[in-house]
Amino acid sequence: MKNLLFGIVFGVGVLAAVTPGWGQTHKVAKPESVVRAVGVYEWTGDLARPTASRLIPISLFIEGKLEDAGVYIARPVPFALLTGNVYELQDAGIAKGTLELSYARHLQTADAAYDDGWFGYGTFHAPAVAKKTSTTLRTSKTVPVITSSTADSSKPHFSNKDGNGSTAGSDTDKTNTKTDSGTSTKTDGGTPAADPDRPTMKRRSDSDSGTKSGSDSSAGSDSAQGSGSTPADDPDRPTMKRRTSDSGSSDSGSSTGSNSGDTSAKNGGSDPADDPDRPTLKRRSPEEAKKAQKAKDDEATVTGTGSLNEDPNRPNLHRGKPASAMTETDLPKLVGLPPDLHQMVAVSDARTRDPHEFARPWEDAAEKSAVLAKMQAIARAQLASYGGGAATPAPAPTSAATSTTTKMATKKTPASRSHRPATPPPPAPVALLDEELKGYTLSYGGAATYVYTAHTAGTGADLRYVTVVAQADAMGELKPAMQSATDAAHLDRMPRMRFVDAVDVEASNRASLLFELRGQSSRQFGLYRVIAAKPEQIFLTGTTQ
Repeated sequence: MKNLLFGIVFGVGVLAAVTPGWGQTHKVAKPESVVRAVGVYEWTGDLARPTASRLIPISLFIEGKLEDAGVYIARPVPFALLTGNVYELQDAGIAKGTLELSYARHLQTADAAYDDGWFGYGTFHAPAVAKKTSTTLRTSKTVPVITSSTADSSKPHFSNKDGNGSTAGSDTDKTNTKTDSGTSTKTDGGTPAADPDRPTMKRRSDSDSGTKSGSDSSAGSDSAQGSGSTPADDPDRPTMKRRTSDSGSSDSGSSTGSNSGDTSAKNGGSDPADDPDRPTLKRRSPEEAKKAQKAKDDEATVTGTGSLNEDPNRPNLHRGKPASAMTETDLPKLVGLPPDLHQMVAVSDARTRDPHEFARPWEDAAEKSAVLAKMQAIARAQLASYGGGAATPAPAPTSAATSTTTKMATKKTPASRSHRPATPPPPAPVALLDEELKGYTLSYGGAATYVYTAHTAGTGADLRYVTVVAQADAMGELKPAMQSATDAAHLDRMPRMRFVDAVDVEASNRASLLFELRGQSSRQFGLYRVIAAKPEQIFLTGTTQ
């Protein structure tokens, strides 16, 4: 008995080891290759017609990681600043126009501050105005009048016919009908007899398809073509046929057609230089993308890519400016940091993606006032704790005699024992100027994130800047995530955090906060991700002198 059980167990184990698994399998899709560049567009004057402008490259998301867009593959121009790249100017994820780059320059100026590094220059294009799809309906001045008409047998109409061709409840007028032989007959009743020229709604049967449509057919071939519900095969009639693999070379009898078919078979129907997997920031049309992908799937042989000089998208060195680029006179360069400087996030992506708005609208004015009061309290506390660079004033020196005389006078005065100094009034709150409060929802279902910036009055060490980033918890209370305070005299030690905007740097529908860290004569740009009131710096550019 034991041997029998051992044999059964051993046989089941062997069968399980030999029999292939029947587990469910699924197709793993190829991960999407995202190439996305982020920059800051700066201009003066009107956005549609700026007096001067420039593009500062910030980050480049490629091969699953962030790179410095100002130095990535600078041979000789950085990859993010190639001529023809299109950047979409965004405000919290919503497009406000496009910038097409014309040329790039590497500036190294020692006299002007903040002008060091790579900058791009291009032409701004306003977004296309959406066409009106509907028109406003207006009340007609003429009132329609519905009138009844008498039964007219000459007009086509619907009727309920019985098997004999008569209609119940119809008029008893007599009408003339035509027979197949051409003679006219009179029938009683309000409905005319079956007339072949009268339009009717009739379902054809298989037996009717073989009958003739008329009595006067000209020939046997003509009769065969005119019978049935399906029209005859007309050589000039357009048809839809599925092409085979040999149709490109066999449908043409001429030598030109055969040569074109052979060429298309060798090349796969697309230019080998147009590789769909090649990283690029230039957008392809849907037709070009499908054509390139089909050519890649159909191609089974290994072909050489040819010389690198034949790549149309390869940056090259040339004397002077390209003929297609605009001149520097048409696109004046922006120098330094003028007082009326404006900034906006610019995003370049090879694919056209659906917009994702990250701005959080206010429920009402009361909500904004409540959040503003809380952010002001956090900002004033941060300014109070900031020591700055000013030295703490030392107490006034006092001599021993003066101190003894003061003690004796205080001791002898009886009124001084019962008199208590009055409590000084609390200092007035610090005035905050140029306040700016913005709310965002950085991800789907994420907590509300608020960014507050302001500064105080004064100059030098008295002029202080404050920046606060806070997130709301489950109870609706604000928790500070980032706090920064500095003064105008110590910007090199503690740069000022100037908020630019929220931007999606990885095409993941999750936004990060972009800040400019401006010092006395240099600046950097940093990207911060805030989750559960905890900040994380995910990227920081090099220092621009």
